[in-house]
Amino acid sequence: MIGGVSVLLALLAQVMLVNRVPLPAGGAPDLVLLAVVGAALGRGAASGATLGFFAGLLVDIMPPTAHLVGQYAFVLALVGYIAGRGAGGPVTTVVLCVLLAPLLAAAVGMLISDPRVTMSTLIEQVPVTVVYTLLVSPIVIWLTTRGRRPRYST
Repeated sequence: MIGGVSVLLALLAQVMLVNRVPLPAGGAPDLVLLAVVGAALGRGAASGATLGFFAGLLVDIMPPTAHLVGQYAFVLALVGYIAGRGAGGPVTTVVLCVLLAPLLAAAVGMLISDPRVTMSTLIEQVPVTVVYTLLVSPIVIWLTTRGRRPRYST
């Protein structure tokens, strides 16, 4: 329940605030990704994948959308699963997921021939998004995991 609320709040903050702020280099942090990772850290792989799938569906249908429904549902479900399994520790897991998510989204976009996914997008926009997401990750992860110890599936 709390994980779903945190993802919903992150999505609303993303759409209503973060995406409207003109940041240098044209990027923006991905708060929904961080909320899914934070919730998955405390709940495990299955819950992380489920929450990631539904969070991705919300991202897919939230205006303005210019991609196929299900694209981010797949990416966030996979990232939620990976975050729930853990990768050595919370910091390593967050960094891995923040690096993996935009690359997975680009790979899925290339597979479905999304015209927005180009080499210049990968070179110019993905690194900026990763840096911004990593910069805000301590705050979002703290908000989504406070009061819980990270749980890893073995």
